[in-house]
Amino acid sequence: MAHQAYIGTELDTFAHARNWKAYLRALMGPWLHGRVLEVGAGIGATTAAFRDGAQARWTALEPDGALAGRLRARVEQLPLPVDVVVGTLSSATFDEPFDCVLYVDVLEHIEKDAEELQRAADLLARQGTIVVLSPAHQALYTAFDRAIGHFRRYDAAGLRRLTPSGTSLAHLAYVDSAGLLLSAANRILLRSAMPTVRQVQTWDRWFVPVSRGLDGLVGGRMGKSILAVWQRGGMA
Repeated sequence: MAHQAYIGTELDTFAHARNWKAYLRALMGPWLHGRVLEVGAGIGATTAAFRDGAQARWTALEPDGALAGRLRARVEQLPLPVDVVVGTLSSATFDEPFDCVLYVDVLEHIEKDAEELQRAADLLARQGTIVVLSPAHQALYTAFDRAIGHFRRYDAAGLRRLTPSGTSLAHLAYVDSAGLLLSAANRILLRSAMPTVRQVQTWDRWFVPVSRGLDGLVGGRMGKSILAVWQRGGMA
């Protein structure tokens, strides 16, 4: 279907995670250049944090029409233009290849994830990349994951198996090592179906800065999220 209603209600809550978005922008910056396609852009929190002068063009793809309306209103306030498209990779058409196809907390919502990544790979320019950030560790799957439509959480081996034809895995690392402790506590003790704004702000204010220092020290071997980058082969 071209348009799909999103069942989650967490987007406004996690919009308060400004330190997290800044950290992700720093991590993903090397790949966010040229023509970028952001899949599942939601209400535009990632778009607003990531869109800057490093990209020649930014296209935000969102399958939920109501969310796309909020996204469009938000990006109209940004200093640089953003093209908003309502649909999915299987329904939308594009007039040029992309240097980066970006998924931030989106791939886990897509049941046929391997097919999705192959569609993304087919849209890449030479040397283009697919950048995926997703929740890690199926053992941490909770009522919250279920409530917002997560089919799964990922580990390194699972993402390696998803490598699309015509690409190679260029980067793979766990992210947010300090936040992993909070996720484990929620899984074991709280079993919360939806975090509160205060909980998100506590994680974002105190734990994300610790992760920024700690993630490099542990070499990307632990974290509550996982970052994968695939690159299309061939000469530019």
